[in-house]
Amino acid sequence: MKILDSDQIAAFKTFVESHDAFIVTGHKDPDGDCVSSALSAAAILKHFGKEYILLNAGPFKRPEIRPYEREFTDQIPFLSEKDRKSTGLLIVDCSELNRIGDFGDSLKGFDTFIVDHHKTAEIPAGAQAIIDPTSPAAVCLLTMLYEGIVGNPDAETAKIMFLGLSTDTGFFRFLREDSAQVFELAARLVRYGANPNKIYNHITGGKPWSTRKLLGVLLSRTELYCDGKLAVTYETMEDTKNYGQEGRDSDSLYTALLSAAGVQAAVFLRQETDSSCTGGFRSLDDVDVSAVAAKFGGGGHKNASGMSVQGKIATLIPQIVKEFSRIL
Repeated sequence: MKILDSDQIAAFKTFVESHDAFIVTGHKDPDGDCVSSALSAAAILKHFGKEYILLNAGPFKRPEIRPYEREFTDQIPFLSEKDRKSTGLLIVDCSELNRIGDFGDSLKGFDTFIVDHHKTAEIPAGAQAIIDPTSPAAVCLLTMLYEGIVGNPDAETAKIMFLGLSTDTGFFRFLREDSAQVFELAARLVRYGANPNKIYNHITGGKPWSTRKLLGVLLSRTELYCDGKLAVTYETMEDTKNYGQEGRDSDSLYTALLSAAGVQAAVFLRQETDSSCTGGFRSLDDVDVSAVAAKFGGGGHKNASGMSVQGKIATLIPQIVKEFSRIL
């Protein structure tokens, strides 16, 4: 992770000061980093007394972020041409408007600043950006912006920041030997008032029993490909009907799959509708799953990426296995 320099901090501060109001948004189907980054950006705007709305298409399926859903709206308010010119658009934890949701086109034309850490990020024309693929979470960048512009965050803001950092790093399991600065940032958040024990229990606890049953189903139907290096499993619409969407726990699934000897990458597909699927990709070490996700219109990190695509599980699996065979 790179430390933000004074020019980057000054550019963000100037952007905030030069607009009267803001729309703060991130990718649809938000995770902890997306939500905490948006809330951290909002905390900076509050410091300057700026008006803002937190916009997200949802759904807020992950239990650890559901308490914050009420802070967000999925409706863009009507803005006159004058209001549009004085309103800034802050995009966090993604940069592509097509990842924001159906209202992405409605956000074109706003003066835009992006704060992101995804390797596949593409900056829209005319937008300013702070993008660092070496950062394990977008909220790390927002934390440094907050510290550089406002100062030390209060305990509640530090808790939100630590939540995003924890979820995107698998509670620090995904970090490598060059992560000292990330741990230093985490230590600062603890000093500001974040409680790692409580946040860990918030992230991992309270799962409905149905999710434990679903985990067993998904593990039982997992198949190995690419000489045992790739594990693939899937959830049908019938599974979703039987076990519900409450308290999903894909992290436990990926952990179990990647802990098997020889497995270097894992794929989890879910049939969302009769004609569309979502997919999650996880990997170990140097296996770059973002390259595979990009082939299907998705993206993300080297070891953790996702996609949303038209198709059915039965036809997608052979296509995905073919792409993985090129890198495994």
